[in-house]
Amino acid sequence: MIHFSNQADISVDSLISLYESVGWSAYTTDPAKLARAIANSSLVISAWQENKLVGLIRCMTDNETIAYIQDILVNPDYQGQGIGDELMRLLLANLKGIRQIVLMTDEGASSQHLHDWYRKFGFKTFKEWGTIGFAIITSDSQNNSVISIAKQSPG
Repeated sequence: MIHFSNQADISVDSLISLYESVGWSAYTTDPAKLARAIANSSLVISAWQENKLVGLIRCMTDNETIAYIQDILVNPDYQGQGIGDELMRLLLANLKGIRQIVLMTDEGASSQHLHDWYRKFGFKTFKEWGTIGFAIITSDSQNNSVISIAKQSPG
């Protein structure tokens, strides 16, 4: 039986195993960084089969006006059992009253099933809302140089 938890204290080994199971290797190259990211998230809900982490959703939020869903993942061996649905339902229940709930995902035909799944929960593309999104996506080395420049800037 699957049980759900909102405790963010998850072992690094469990996190690495889950993220590797879905091929998210960008997260697993620095296990300590992944552990800090989970610990620093505003809300983490995890799915467990006994002592095995099989799913996770996490977000950052100010608990008033904005929430950003960073990750939702379910181990492929457990997909199709409604675990992702329950993770999303639990997260959205915790975000009631927040005006903007945002997520970012891959574009293209190979991700269409995910787009359809997000729509099931009421998500629309930025274009459908009449808005546009912007992002800066950097590697760690680029990010560090941006931070250095920002610290030197007078305003």
